[in-house]
Amino acid sequence: MQTASKTLIGLETRFWQSIVDNDANVAIDLLTEPAMMVSSHGAMKFDHAGYRKMAEQGSMVVRSFEIKEVEVVFPTDTTAVLSYRVRQGISPRGKKDVVTEDMNDTSTWVRDGEKWRCAMHTETPVAQTTAH
Repeated sequence: MQTASKTLIGLETRFWQSIVDNDANVAIDLLTEPAMMVSSHGAMKFDHAGYRKMAEQGSMVVRSFEIKEVEVVFPTDTTAVLSYRVRQGISPRGKKDVVTEDMNDTSTWVRDGEKWRCAMHTETPVAQTTAH
């Protein structure tokens, strides 16, 4: 499972990078349809078109990220759950001011054939935000 863990950490990192790069197509290719998310904004279920709208028109954008303390478990051969801490730099769309947030995140990935896709993501704040 070591190779699978590295693959999934790479996919999670690729998803985050697609957010920073504002490349919804890369992210959509990594998502189930529908997918789910739980954050401080509540619980939501969305399809690929809904994700594209969030990514391209959402009020906040991710400018940077640093993932650490990653743990991966495989409840089954076709399901993986990642938990990690992430430091994300976010700003209002169209603004340059960046706020740094430390979050505890989880992602649930399912394998469909040979391809892993993210079905569920959660994020919980772990520290107060600081502007810089």
